[in-house]
Amino acid sequence: MKSATVLNVPDISCEHCVNAITSEVTSVDGVDSVAVDLEAKTVTVVGGDHDSIVAAIDEAGYDVAANSTGGS
Repeated sequence: MKSATVLNVPDISCEHCVNAITSEVTSVDGVDSVAVDLEAKTVTVVGGDHDSIVAAIDEAGYDVAANSTGGS
């Protein structure tokens, strides 16, 4: 089973943010699922490469907080 990567994205503030991040991250090779929690301001991703996921979130226009945790 693939581990989940949980990333803190403090600038998530609305449904547009959720859609933009989901769209970018789902296009990353190996990503099986993406869940954006608007209230917790987190993005949980199953599958994919951590650096590629962070780059996709950056491409969507959002910064990942330094205290985010990752799987493999």
